[in-house]
Amino acid sequence: MNEILKAFVLGGVICVIGQLLIDLTKLTPARIMVIYVVTGVVLGYFGLYQPLVEWGGAGASVPLTGFGNLLAKGVIKEVDNSGLLGAFTGGVKASAAGITAAVVFGYIMSIISKPKIKN
Repeated sequence: MNEILKAFVLGGVICVIGQLLIDLTKLTPARIMVIYVVTGVVLGYFGLYQPLVEWGGAGASVPLTGFGNLLAKGVIKEVDNSGLLGAFTGGVKASAAGITAAVVFGYIMSIISKPKIKN
């Protein structure tokens, strides 16, 4: 139960930060998403995100910051293995399963639901 509580708290804090950015700034949701991914990349590069993943589990690995961290880890690994070319391929290799799942499930949901354009 302790692990679930930690994941809930950490994921909740990440969501609260996003909500505050929406409420208190003029940033669009798309820009906030980019900020989250880039923050995950930077924290992952400097080794600061892994302790959050170890402490909060899915609360850190599931949000967009976790995607950024995964990209950074993949690039670092591939650069070590393949050199400069790994900078271009590592992030995609590391996150291929997540990207594929997002595309497939997004497509399925677009077929099931009736999306509406906001006015």
